[in-house]
Amino acid sequence: MQPADAARAALIPLALAQFICSFAGSNMNVMITDMSQDLNTTVHGIQVAITVFLLVMAALMIPGGKLTDKYGRKRCFNIGLVVYGVGALLSAFAPGLGVLILGNSILEGVGTALLIPPVYILATLMFTGVTARAKAFGTISAMAGLGAAAGPLIGGLITTALTWRASFIFQALVIAAIVVLGRRMEDPKPADPARPFDVRGAVLSAVGLILLVLGIMAASVNLWLMIGLIAGGGAVLAAFFWSVRRKERLGQEPLLSTALFRNQTSNLGLITQNAQWLMLMGIAFVVSAYLQVVGGYNAIETGVIFTAATIGLLVASVRAERLATRFSQRGLIVAGFIVTIAGVGVLLGMAYGLSRIIATWPGLFLIGAGVGLMLTPSVNVVQSAFGEAQQGEISGLSRSVSNLGSSLGTAIAGTILVTGIGTSPGASYAFAMIALAAIGLIGMTAAVLMPRTQAARAAPQPV
Repeated sequence: MQPADAARAALIPLALAQFICSFAGSNMNVMITDMSQDLNTTVHGIQVAITVFLLVMAALMIPGGKLTDKYGRKRCFNIGLVVYGVGALLSAFAPGLGVLILGNSILEGVGTALLIPPVYILATLMFTGVTARAKAFGTISAMAGLGAAAGPLIGGLITTALTWRASFIFQALVIAAIVVLGRRMEDPKPADPARPFDVRGAVLSAVGLILLVLGIMAASVNLWLMIGLIAGGGAVLAAFFWSVRRKERLGQEPLLSTALFRNQTSNLGLITQNAQWLMLMGIAFVVSAYLQVVGGYNAIETGVIFTAATIGLLVASVRAERLATRFSQRGLIVAGFIVTIAGVGVLLGMAYGLSRIIATWPGLFLIGAGVGLMLTPSVNVVQSAFGEAQQGEISGLSRSVSNLGSSLGTAIAGTILVTGIGTSPGASYAFAMIALAAIGLIGMTAAVLMPRTQAARAAPQPV
């Protein structure tokens, strides 16, 4: 098989892996009522499970990216698949919330953190041409967005036709298919077993991020607990960066090089990635929970409503390659935020004017289209800012920032919604959506500030 053919064959399992991990982050949104009743828990309990899954991914993505250099990208990819598959099966037979958190939130989260960094590193190494790499990133990013957007529909169909537990069986079957499809995939670079791994940095970064998000979730429980956890998370993250700088001064290799933060374009691109996923996952949770808890919609009805977002994302993804030849990456990201924020406005503006199903479609379509416009350019901007030697680090950092956005979206918007859903559901829904729109404005500002010459047209440059 020619190298180009091998790369194209490898793209299928890589893109499918990104799809199923994004699917796992959103499909539970339509199962909130079914799962809470079956597992004898509450909406907040399911929110905790979803947020912890996203948080574990974010906390371990940087260490996961670093481990690929030491043990090899394909090996980490395969180990991640196995851990994820075990977690999915455990979740399918969970008797209560605790086992669900162990299987879905912990094991699936760890598995994702191991397998996702190799997806982006392998794509970078296998596709070296400008056009080829742009198409590869476009395919993977589109599958990421599609998984998140289509998760509610697929999850709703499975839950209504069978049971919510079958959704985790579906995930395990997809994982098995990825293992088969990727068996001939080769790692373009050999592993370096002698390469050091910064254990202290890995622990500090993970603990800091976990405390930060848990602090946000604690807002609905106790104000002082929230302040304490957030302050503790900030202190641990400060200790992490102190540890990184100390290792660099001693000539040792830290978990994350401070050089990654000296590139203005990459820094701004990371902010846009965080904001994109924060909005997408936050909106998915808020709308799903509101429709089920307040509107009384079942899983399939909620999933069907979200087809509007899926269609919007697909339309934008299909046009993305052609648009990339006419507009700069910076311009596409800015446009994406404008369309997404407009979608939030439409959702709010039509909430009381029409029947709820019709009222959600235009806004969700715009949100899906906006996210579809900017996912690929944001990945291109960040990954292409660094050379081959730093792909492990930047891939881990990029995925960590994106997944941190996902967990923050569910934590922030979900906490606002859950806090007032029993007393003033309409107001809590509006406040949650307004908070997400404000995050979108921050992301759009970061995109506007990108240097025009570095966030240039179409595709990443060869490394």
